[in-house]
Amino acid sequence: MSEKFRAFRIHDHDGEIESGFEQLSLDDLHPGEVVIHAEYSSINYKDALAATGKGKILRTSPCIGGIDVAGTVESSSDSRFSEGDKVLVTGCGLGEAHDGGYSEKVRVPADWIVPIPEGMDSRQAMAIGTAGFTAALAIHRMEHNGQAPDQGKVVVTGATGGVGSFAINMLAGLGYEVSALTGKASEADYLKKLGASEILLRDETDFGKRPMEKTRWAGAVDNVGGEALSWLTRTVGWWGNIAAIGNAASPRLETTVFPFILRGINLLGINSMATPMPLRRQVWERIGTDLKPGKLDLILSQEVAFDELPPVFDDFIAGKIRGRTVVKIQ
Repeated sequence: MSEKFRAFRIHDHDGEIESGFEQLSLDDLHPGEVVIHAEYSSINYKDALAATGKGKILRTSPCIGGIDVAGTVESSSDSRFSEGDKVLVTGCGLGEAHDGGYSEKVRVPADWIVPIPEGMDSRQAMAIGTAGFTAALAIHRMEHNGQAPDQGKVVVTGATGGVGSFAINMLAGLGYEVSALTGKASEADYLKKLGASEILLRDETDFGKRPMEKTRWAGAVDNVGGEALSWLTRTVGWWGNIAAIGNAASPRLETTVFPFILRGINLLGINSMATPMPLRRQVWERIGTDLKPGKLDLILSQEVAFDELPPVFDDFIAGKIRGRTVVKIQ
């Protein structure tokens, strides 16, 4: 008889979401070549949407939640991985279309697995997780497209969230001058400690209405969409890059072609979930080296035990969480 273990599983009953802890066996999990003894996971906004039913995230039901996991390989039928290897998985459909990281045992395809960078443990890997990987991917793509510190300021919107926090800290570590746009005046000190040289409050910012405004930024990392992203297209300067990551404010984008054809700006879509594996590994290697966040302990705002997982989701939906939350699975 297969060994039982705990997992936080989500069921979609014709649009009604039911979630909670269940006792499962490996026979209950989606297929894969590698079984991971999970040590840590994390909570992302997408995880909260899936678990509460506040967003249409699940693509299969039932599905174990958690888009991130890190731990130790327990068994593998793929020669690339051996028992005892320290590994992580972020995105790839985990917690959406495939059983995710909120489980004491996780089974995944070998093609999704990334070795934990040297000098990093499972807890640190999950403190970074999807949020840190997404920020690093955005910066990597911006630099691939010509972004450099000597071109001028880079602005980060949704600055106190996980992606925003990492983007500020990573950019500052590379020598960029970083401005932070936030709706939370009380977090100005936190943002400055991360490396922001300028704090802009959303309610005090004039987003303007003209097709093109005075240039203010050499580049931008946007987590909110809507009015802020529209404003960025009008205020980023010549040949600048905007990494579009989220839609916390709105999925709408209202702009004109003028910033693109007159200033040559670039709008880069960042999809961390479906990042090709060669690029995924390259970015994680950078996270272990030149993009290693220097303020990880500051960004990691809380650690919760596996048992304490469900109540935290509502805080994420309400926007009460700053930085990153890790989940200690076992």
